[in-house]
Amino acid sequence: MIENLKKMRQEFPAHQISYLPKGGAKLAYVGHAALTDRLLDVDPTWSWEPLAMNHNGLPVMDEMGGMWIKLTVCGVTRLGYGHAGGKTGGDAIKEVIGDALRNAAMRFGAALELWHKGDLHLDTTTLDTVIERIKSAATQELLKANYDAAVQMLEPIHHAQIKRFAVARRTELNELAKKETEK
Repeated sequence: MIENLKKMRQEFPAHQISYLPKGGAKLAYVGHAALTDRLLDVDPTWSWEPLAMNHNGLPVMDEMGGMWIKLTVCGVTRLGYGHAGGKTGGDAIKEVIGDALRNAAMRFGAALELWHKGDLHLDTTTLDTVIERIKSAATQELLKANYDAAVQMLEPIHHAQIKRFAVARRTELNELAKKETEK
């Protein structure tokens, strides 16, 4: 069953990703239903439980209205924390549970690409190849085409680095063209 845990790391398809407006941007997340579907695919017997229970047998919520849980998938248990973000009542409890499940599932690798702002698994040979194509572009047109392709292919976190190489190569090409016209 441990082999099944690798399925937790598979990227979620676009139709299972939702967006929440936050601070002028849109925060991508996987909802409770899509995560539950993934958990069931990986381990139909998965379970979760609160980390602590009170004397009445109810989950213990912390002073911020959050709760720690234990999520068990394929016999492996990981912790997660969830909170309701200011919600109250029954919807708040559901929000806490869903948030805690997403947080704990992330510890198994679920939806890591949404939590991380860059490219977690960029093949360095891909980045090196892109840089080499930009550095060796023989014309301004080829440089632009290679730069545009790189921006489309790579995560935004790499764009500034690629741009530095493109600007340097553009300068070199301009100097070469200037020397040619001076001859």
